[in-house]
Amino acid sequence: MQVWGITDRGAVRQQNQDAYSFRILEDGRVLALVCDGMGGARAGNVASTMAVELFMGRFAKADRNDTVEEQLGQAASAANKAVFQRSIDDQDCTGMGTTMVAVLAGESEAVILNEGDSRAYHINSEGIVLVTRDHSLVEDLVERGELTREQARTHPHKNLITRALGVEPVLMADCFRQPLAPGDYLLLCSDGLSNVVNEQEMLYEVIHGGEASECCQRLLDIALSRGAPDNVTVVLVKR
Repeated sequence: MQVWGITDRGAVRQQNQDAYSFRILEDGRVLALVCDGMGGARAGNVASTMAVELFMGRFAKADRNDTVEEQLGQAASAANKAVFQRSIDDQDCTGMGTTMVAVLAGESEAVILNEGDSRAYHINSEGIVLVTRDHSLVEDLVERGELTREQARTHPHKNLITRALGVEPVLMADCFRQPLAPGDYLLLCSDGLSNVVNEQEMLYEVIHGGEASECCQRLLDIALSRGAPDNVTVVLVKR
């Protein structure tokens, strides 16, 4: 298993409110996550950074007798509780929160947790599949048939999310299981990438664009060349 990541504030924002981390565990599995903070000039950065650090710390203490979903859920819930409490205790952080997409990837399967609209894609030579479901207003409209996928990409309210970590005392994140085969990839990203780089472009860069170790930089460069109006974060896991 191999993993790479990159984050950038983009071409417009003054601060990077995204955060990410990854770790190759002793058993060879990869743990990785991306968070995209929200809530004021400083608080979004606080929320995403707290969430990443607390998630990774709590997962390290997880009971390995629990299911992977339970281990990821407990780590995310610990982060949620701390971010929520900070938003109550610190006036500068009122209303803050963050998206989260996290993966624990093994030899034959990955388990993915998400809250908000940061995404996880499964990519191989046969194509690209969005594994997660956005918790967003436009995703709800697409599912009801009121918007097409193309309309959703340019909708004026595309950044309005319906769920986030740290805004409620109890977290209700989704979990997905994704089979993995040798040569498969998982791409985690904030919406700063997915809003300006389409899935076919992601697929091309991962499979045909060059060295896998340089793929995150190539995707960031595409986003920057298109004005990168938001922070951009990409993590790539290779089986």
